[in-house]
Amino acid sequence: MRKDGIVIAMGGLHGTGKTTYAKALAQQFSLRHVSAGEAFRKLAEEEGLTLRELAEKAEMDPSIDRRIDEAVKKEAALGSVVIDGQLAAWMAGDNADLKIYLTAPDKVRFERIACRDGLTLQEAEHTTREREAREMRRFKELYGIDVKDLSIYHLIIDTSLLPLEETMKTLKNIVSDYIQERGRRR
Repeated sequence: MRKDGIVIAMGGLHGTGKTTYAKALAQQFSLRHVSAGEAFRKLAEEEGLTLRELAEKAEMDPSIDRRIDEAVKKEAALGSVVIDGQLAAWMAGDNADLKIYLTAPDKVRFERIACRDGLTLQEAEHTTREREAREMRRFKELYGIDVKDLSIYHLIIDTSLLPLEETMKTLKNIVSDYIQERGRRR
């Protein structure tokens, strides 16, 4: 049972803006921010591995994913948080008040990743497609989760349709309206 405050779970494939929008929402609504992707990157750094190497290791050692996912579950149970990650909506489960899925065309995602990670567009596309295929298999084997099943989400937004500020304004309005409506129901 969740202790306190709203819980927003933000999912989507790599390069859709999960962390960018989650951080902004957390700041706007004075919530904590937890990123499964950042936790995975930090773990890779701590172990002196690249993301690809850690992903390969995770294929052989399910405890890597479980460790990150259990931490996400605990954060959701504490409440007052925006959690981002491919499995955030599933891991937050019933503790999530709002489950938001972010999407963007592949070309846009790969451009964002190339810019963020200092890769060529071709490198970003290749590594991202490979990484997502590996993750899809892992998540299906480990939890029976199909990340392409969007039926658990309350809201789906294409982050390429509008500039970042406009998409953020839309998300803030939706969350604000949800919080007000939730307050009326209590």
